[in-house]
Amino acid sequence: MASTFHRHPDVDLDLTRDALATSTLSHGLHVLGDRWTVAVILGAFLGVRRFDEWQATLNIPRHTLTERLKALTELGLLEQRPYQERPLRHSYHLTDKGLALYNHVLMMWLWERRWGSRQLALPQRLVHHTCGHAFMPELVCTACGDKVGVNDLSLTLKVNKALLAEPVPRQRGARLSPEESTQMGLGLRVDRWALLIISAVLLGCHYFDQISHVLGIGSSVLARRLSGMVDSGLLLCQTDLNDARRKIYRLTPASRDLFGYIICFSSWASRYHFHQASSIVPTHKACGQPLLPQVACSHCHEPLNPKDVSYTQKSQGG
Repeated sequence: MASTFHRHPDVDLDLTRDALATSTLSHGLHVLGDRWTVAVILGAFLGVRRFDEWQATLNIPRHTLTERLKALTELGLLEQRPYQERPLRHSYHLTDKGLALYNHVLMMWLWERRWGSRQLALPQRLVHHTCGHAFMPELVCTACGDKVGVNDLSLTLKVNKALLAEPVPRQRGARLSPEESTQMGLGLRVDRWALLIISAVLLGCHYFDQISHVLGIGSSVLARRLSGMVDSGLLLCQTDLNDARRKIYRLTPASRDLFGYIICFSSWASRYHFHQASSIVPTHKACGQPLLPQVACSHCHEPLNPKDVSYTQKSQGG
């Protein structure tokens, strides 16, 4: 079945449910979709290496930070290196597998720049040493090099039975008050369930019962989730013009801009972690090739690597 991000006249809910359940996005978010995990990964790309630095930067409970660093090390994203012998203490460094998340992290930075609260200590300016210019990250198609956005793709849904049978661990993120949730940036405000709900809407599920069916979320939990996403500007809730008793959920510009973040993470999970094709396959309509996302420099259009990019923490004039 082929689908696009815009049309949903006859959504096959069972196919959409199974495709989401066997997507590398869903499975990857079970592993790395926890708010604190995302924040720790972001810190690693910003040069945080030591336990106390993470705790001071994130204000994260020590036990939670210990668990997240241990999990990321076991997943092969971080490696320990001793920096003190007595007592023995280790710093944490990104591995090649961890560095492969760079596209995903750049899309995180881009979203924060446009929609974030700016309360996170994120770089305000990125410089690409290859061309010597400040730049904005651009999502491009590896096959043809063209810039791509949400309107440029079609989707094919095909259940990956290998991932359908794959058991997934369940994580519990720290609970946030509504005030905290709206103040936090992408790493802490947009978690696994928020991204899956956005993905369901992208696939044409615009009603409460549709979203509940394809994601398997209980009614009371989903109601709270949807309400919080509406309050934080990630969803728009409107009365259905065809049935005033029903509400219809649509994406906002902020949630549509999470497309790059979602597709880069899904690609990473497919290539570097599960080594499985995802059940949601995007095709670039302009060149007709399956999309392999790449993030490039907006000035020279070359692919971006962490070693070729520097940043400043504060922009001039605030």
